[in-house]
Amino acid sequence: MSRLLRPYELSVALRYLRSRNKERFVSFISLISVVGIALAVTVLIVVLSVMNGFEYEVRNRILSVISHAVITGIDGAIGDPDYLSDVAADDPGVVASSVFVEGQGILVSQKDIGGVKLLGVDPAAELRTSSIGSLLTDGAFEELQPGSYRLAIGSVLAAELGVGVGDKLVMLTTQGTMTPAGLMPRTRRFTVAAVFHAGMYEYDRALVYTHLADAARLFRMGDDVTGMRLAIAEPMQAPERVRQVARSYGGGVYVTDWTRQQSNFFRSIELTKSIIFIILLLVVAVAAFNIVSTLVMVVRDKRAEIGILRSLGSSRSSILWIFVLQGAFIGLLGTGFGVLCGVLLSWNLPLIVSGIEAVFGFRFLAADVYFISDFPSRLEWDDVLQVAVIAFILALVSTLYPAWRGALTRPAEALRHE
Repeated sequence: MSRLLRPYELSVALRYLRSRNKERFVSFISLISVVGIALAVTVLIVVLSVMNGFEYEVRNRILSVISHAVITGIDGAIGDPDYLSDVAADDPGVVASSVFVEGQGILVSQKDIGGVKLLGVDPAAELRTSSIGSLLTDGAFEELQPGSYRLAIGSVLAAELGVGVGDKLVMLTTQGTMTPAGLMPRTRRFTVAAVFHAGMYEYDRALVYTHLADAARLFRMGDDVTGMRLAIAEPMQAPERVRQVARSYGGGVYVTDWTRQQSNFFRSIELTKSIIFIILLLVVAVAAFNIVSTLVMVVRDKRAEIGILRSLGSSRSSILWIFVLQGAFIGLLGTGFGVLCGVLLSWNLPLIVSGIEAVFGFRFLAADVYFISDFPSRLEWDDVLQVAVIAFILALVSTLYPAWRGALTRPAEALRHE
């Protein structure tokens, strides 16, 4: 059996954790060290879970509205959309595709006006390409029929304009018509056919759908389209798949994908997560280094007992292991309680936050600032393991100096005044 597991060293280390009055399991100063490590580990796990949840929710909500990849004409139009659709259908990595016409406009109601991005799509193809069908809160996406001039609008925009399914809106486009009175914007009356809720302010406020033919007529595209949206079997492979489709088509097009469109956003999330991890890890280190002061006080308090143990034949390495084990127990308890509290809080954080918001009547996240309005949390066990291992290692490192000081105690000097 290794020296680390010798029974008397374990028993002495545990005994030194007990308070003198025998009324508490650990001394007050040891308890403070345990609580400090537990709190630091808990905070770090919860914050990482919130960052993971935010990234996961935003990515899923973005991909539920936008496509995995987009092919557009270099001059803003593609003249042979049927051939491009056939090329995309022949690619094994493409699940579905949908051509579209895109333009800017202003929606006017009796209550308010709002600038929007109008997306003309074929409803059946769009339902296969994106998750817009699952986001509808009222109406039906299939109601976007050619010649009907109907719209599917976001929930935030519907609330601002004060409209619902069946209500009328006037669309003013950025393309105008020259008249004797000057340049007049082109207008068209639309009917709201559906309302969707993506959970992201950017889309719920500024994105509207209509039928492909109606958008092409409104923007005078003729038989041309702005581009094609692709759904990829493996979203992370979107950059490679869209380039392959473009090469098969013959080039002459502009390609992009969700990793490029949102690259700055997700890169900022990863950078923020790394910075927060480092900052909170310093908090864990400070809590772990409290063990140094704890063990230094124990060594000073137990000098006589250390001298007795040395007189009875204990080696310096045995004394060293006693205090290393004591610090390891403190680190293990603190890390264990921190992991337990962090996991429980991360699992129940959305419910806790919702309860606080309901009681005090305010929201932690404003949708127009943070993209989403609910408080996400996604626990990653790799993060939990990483935090636990680092916290425990820091606790062990903190034991080395006071344990070394205890091992250097000379029996004669320790017992001189006893």
